[in-house]
Amino acid sequence: MSVTRFDGARRDLPGIYRTGLSLAARWPELPGAVGVWLWSLPLAGSSGSVSVWGSARALRGFIGLPEHVRVMDRYRTRGTVRAITWTVEWGDRNALWSRARHWLAQTPTQA
Repeated sequence: MSVTRFDGARRDLPGIYRTGLSLAARWPELPGAVGVWLWSLPLAGSSGSVSVWGSARALRGFIGLPEHVRVMDRYRTRGTVRAITWTVEWGDRNALWSRARHWLAQTPTQA
């Protein structure tokens, strides 16, 4: 499982979100991709994703996609990017979402 959060300028969110939607549209063809949920809090200048992968290798493959590398290179210096990964048992979806929400709610100094 991977959870990401970008906090930056509101003006950057449309470009980030469009790229996220483009990547999400490719989800069915990505090896090892199980699920992805994009989120955005436009007035706060925050956005991110929660994604589930069949393996750490599958996640690394996604991170290395040219489109993902481009969006990260373009925006990483325009705000704060945080990400975390962990292994989960897919059967307990409530625990998965609870942990993701808890991590997303923390400030960087709490994480």
